[in-house]
Amino acid sequence: MDAKCDKPSLVAFPPPLPSPATSIYHRRHNILLGHSCVPTRTKDTWERLFSEGYRTDLTIKTDRGGSVYAHANILGMASPVMRGMLKQSKRRGRPRSISIRGVPHNAVRVFVRFLYCSSYEKEEMEESVLHLLVLSHVFVIPELKKICVQRLEQGFLTFENVVDVFQLSLLCDAPRLSLVCHRMILINFEEISRTEGWRAMKRSHPLLEKEILESMVDEQNRQKERIRKLKERKMYLQLYEAMEALVHICRDGCRTIGPHDKDFRENQEPCNYSTCKGLELLVRHFAGCKLRVPGGCVHCKRMWQLLELHSRLCADSELCRVPLCQNFKMRIKKQSKKDEIKWRILVKKILRTKRIGGSGPPFFSLAISS
Repeated sequence: MDAKCDKPSLVAFPPPLPSPATSIYHRRHNILLGHSCVPTRTKDTWERLFSEGYRTDLTIKTDRGGSVYAHANILGMASPVMRGMLKQSKRRGRPRSISIRGVPHNAVRVFVRFLYCSSYEKEEMEESVLHLLVLSHVFVIPELKKICVQRLEQGFLTFENVVDVFQLSLLCDAPRLSLVCHRMILINFEEISRTEGWRAMKRSHPLLEKEILESMVDEQNRQKERIRKLKERKMYLQLYEAMEALVHICRDGCRTIGPHDKDFRENQEPCNYSTCKGLELLVRHFAGCKLRVPGGCVHCKRMWQLLELHSRLCADSELCRVPLCQNFKMRIKKQSKKDEIKWRILVKKILRTKRIGGSGPPFFSLAISS
């Protein structure tokens, strides 16, 4: 028994159909339910013409000696490929016939019926959808091909058949279906690689297996790169918030540390900055540490870096209330070109990350006393 995919949300399904108010929606909805996309009276006429074989002039030979009777003009108008086959089958004094081999007789009959009246039965479609996809591709019937692809995407794929459908989608030039199958294989590779379909593909198409494995490695690398960028963005946002919290502490005061000219209120509201408490502890340590010289203490070194980063972002160091802001501004002019480039890149990435995430008033403007 085929194991249904238990992760449907990870597979790329087709976009939702348009609003029911549109005529296009009604046509597609009826097709998917197994109905016709033409008026009932017209459909019935063409259905009778096909089923009763009224004055047919063409015999389609199928596997196991089967035959489907049809009208050459209708099939020639419906399919350019069929038209070419019919031109080659012209023989004086003999009934015209063509052959469609390699697919079941019933699939050929469903296919020819669709050429007459653009309709099919739901049960017949479910039974012959893979064969109909092949026929629609070979004989260039884009409407039927689109229906087959939709049926395959919506609930037909399983771990057992997805490799076979993937190979078929490549042969039939169905890029959307091949993408859906490919994504399903990558997401559920461990389970699918144990199926008979995968083992058969390894034997018959080793190059395709190699391409899938390479794409899987590429996908893993892209995922790692996305995770790395997310972590990097999170770090830059934390640095930005640390700068805002530093300005907040030095200008307004918070919890236990603040400007010498301001007193704390007993009913002070909780701080909005998540990094404020940790930064206060760092400031208190920095103020009392005996190894405050850069390089002597890891915590103090971090504080020196935060102070220098603030100075590079501060709008006006003369009015800023963050300690040593103006000193760092002067020190920046004496730094090496290599260090200057590193700091500029860091500042640029922090500002860009904050801008993408949505920015309020810049923290360096808040540093200026009112």
